[in-house]
Amino acid sequence: MTLKEKDNKITDQAWNRLYSRLEQDNLLPGDDVGVTANSGLRTAVIRWSAVAAILCICVVSVFVIRGQRAGQTDLLTLSNEKGAPTIVSTLEDGSVVYLSGQTSLQYPGRFTDDKREVVLHGDAFFDISRNPDKPFIIETEKTKIEVLGTSFNVKSHNNADFSLSVRHGEVRVTSKKDGQVVNVVAGETALFRSDNLQKIKTTDTGQFKAYLKRIYFKDQRLADVVKIINMNSDAEQLKIAPELGDRLLTVTFSDDTPDTMAQLICLALNLRLTRQDNIISISK
Repeated sequence: MTLKEKDNKITDQAWNRLYSRLEQDNLLPGDDVGVTANSGLRTAVIRWSAVAAILCICVVSVFVIRGQRAGQTDLLTLSNEKGAPTIVSTLEDGSVVYLSGQTSLQYPGRFTDDKREVVLHGDAFFDISRNPDKPFIIETEKTKIEVLGTSFNVKSHNNADFSLSVRHGEVRVTSKKDGQVVNVVAGETALFRSDNLQKIKTTDTGQFKAYLKRIYFKDQRLADVVKIINMNSDAEQLKIAPELGDRLLTVTFSDDTPDTMAQLICLALNLRLTRQDNIISISK
């Protein structure tokens, strides 16, 4: 037997083994294709069937991989340490979260098309940007919280009882234990008593302001920082030149007035401050 004949025999044996495997997996066409005992024709059919099967497998694999990647969303984690200032961060939808000490928040860099979902461990205050088409969902150890646009305080440390107090708007809270649902509006607090989810009138009205005593912005857009300052000010309002909105700022404020905060911003970014009535303008 020549070397070429030997190679051809080895090749045919390999294709025959592949044929048997494809036949077992029902990946070959039926008998109606007219496969005969002719070795050359059989080999050709085997090869073309194998190629078609492999291509089919590859195409399916591509769709599976793409589907998996489409379903996967990289989560970011924002964490705060014990005794540290409140971390204030603006999410990509414009919602603002205030993280207390010993608290972490997991969230996607970009929300999906139908919902905005985050995971909270600890205490936080949320000011949610309203979007009726994309509910904002917060997962805690004991509950699932669903909102459209409102502001509320959540206490959800693992070793402490859960409570949620609404400042503005309405929030739906669902117990993960038994599916019990309560709707909480401004001036009300949802909490667990004897493992039952209940509503009471909010008595601690200062819990919202407690987050503002010491606040920390890390690499936040100046436009977002100013928006948050204005949201929490009843008198003076800050105004910035449009071209400054994307400037990044890292700063800590300790129970400062809007005027003092504006001065600190100008010092940090080498900007200019002017005042007119209750409007404080920041420019280059």
